[in-house]
Amino acid sequence: LTSLVLGAHWPSPMLAARGLSGGLRAGALRGAHPFRASSSKLGSRRPPAPCAMTTTSVVVPKLDTARKDDIVANVDVFIFDCDGVIWRGDSLIDGVPETLAMLRDAGKRLFFVTNNSTKSRAGYLKKFTSLGLDVQPEEIFSSSFAAAAYLESVGFGKEGNEYTGKKVYTIGEVGIDEELDLLNIPHIGGPEDAGKRVTLAKGEMMHQDADVGAVVVGFDREVNYYKIQYATLCIRENPGCLFIATNTDAVTHLTDAQEWAGNGSMVGAIKGSTKQEPTVVGKPSPFMLDWMCNRYNIKRDQIMMVGDRLDTDILFGKDAGLRTMLVLSGVTSEELLLSPENDIKPDCYAEQLSKMLDV
Repeated sequence: LTSLVLGAHWPSPMLAARGLSGGLRAGALRGAHPFRASSSKLGSRRPPAPCAMTTTSVVVPKLDTARKDDIVANVDVFIFDCDGVIWRGDSLIDGVPETLAMLRDAGKRLFFVTNNSTKSRAGYLKKFTSLGLDVQPEEIFSSSFAAAAYLESVGFGKEGNEYTGKKVYTIGEVGIDEELDLLNIPHIGGPEDAGKRVTLAKGEMMHQDADVGAVVVGFDREVNYYKIQYATLCIRENPGCLFIATNTDAVTHLTDAQEWAGNGSMVGAIKGSTKQEPTVVGKPSPFMLDWMCNRYNIKRDQIMMVGDRLDTDILFGKDAGLRTMLVLSGVTSEELLLSPENDIKPDCYAEQLSKMLDV
């Protein structure tokens, strides 16, 4: 699996201001991730309703009763983004519990996929529970899990059945380290390097661990120059060192009051210093979807992706051949969605998830 280099096609000021999170305009984002969705034959289910949009000249339709009925009748599996769809910061979005209950009562299977790597799946289960949502551990997929699962999938740290002693350096919070621990992948850095400072003097050098074979960069509220330099040295000087990003989101929802700089800012620092592109394992990379479909024997024509971002959630779904619905309760405005400069078109959209109850 190899990374593809991001194109250098920049958006208009309006798009840049309103949330195409990678810094690239929507059209240039296709191919910006290293994974290709695996090909699979569609089953005998009905194709998506004619609300699917393929050109920028046609307005994306709002969810209405006919489209809701079609979705409920023909979609068996719903994948939800979390930030901006289920919650904003630590606040549950109105109507979410009732909507999830309605879908479960209709026999639908639900999964929750988040690019936020600050928590492990166990950590997110606690958050769901604290918000009063009854979610099972196997329904949760985080980019922290995806990073660890990716390393396992490429046989990191092993030659045959023998361990090589290779370890991971992490920029991130406890979520990544907890997921690595579950797979017995050794690691250094992360929260332990919070607060470390670089003291510069004549002839001063930083020495990195030569056994670091991968650097994983996730969202880190304690990111500092020490971590950036250490990761840079590992990637540039340790032969074959992997550079993995949990995601490249420009903004995130730390609170419900405003948007905050996302993991794209941290990944961008390492990209700038190493002049290398990372392997991205979070959305829109299909890695988590491929893992999910293989593990639970799910066909893509059974799935609808519901998210609040065009260039991660909706692109994630469309590249994999899923039905897609955008909600406006997160980072994407209706103005941006309907702009002729946006060419990532969901099949339909709604103000928020609870509109599934209203129509």
